[in-house]
Amino acid sequence: MRAVIQRVSSASVVVDGGAPRSIGPGLVILLGVGVEDTPALVPKLAEKCAHLRIFSDEEGKLNRSAVELGYSALVISNFTLYSDTKKGKRPSFIKAAKGDLARDCYRLFLEEMGRQGLARVAHGEFGADMQVSLCNDGPVTIIIDTDDWSKK
Repeated sequence: MRAVIQRVSSASVVVDGGAPRSIGPGLVILLGVGVEDTPALVPKLAEKCAHLRIFSDEEGKLNRSAVELGYSALVISNFTLYSDTKKGKRPSFIKAAKGDLARDCYRLFLEEMGRQGLARVAHGEFGADMQVSLCNDGPVTIIIDTDDWSKK
């Protein structure tokens, strides 16, 4: 799985033209699921995302987590994180998980994020047309790729 985590002062998503789903300070997490991923990776990824120390402490060092500060998260499914641009100018998405696997991992990730102690977990909808707005604070953007966990 791939997660792009952004530290934000505020963010929202509009799903299929509906009402905005908003958070104040916290995390925006774009989550992509790959064809070789398994649901077993989800708990560790959720814990790592929620507890990343990417917020400033009293000395201005990145030493606090969203959980510690009582912040929220906005989670968005994003298959394009598995784009392959090696050939040509049109990205290929054959490395992105399809259907049930991607949907199940996304739902499980939302459940696991809800267990981490965040103030709130807002989210988009799997496979929906979404408009995401955010104010990246810093900017601070971290990428986690679970494929890196198995590399030596």
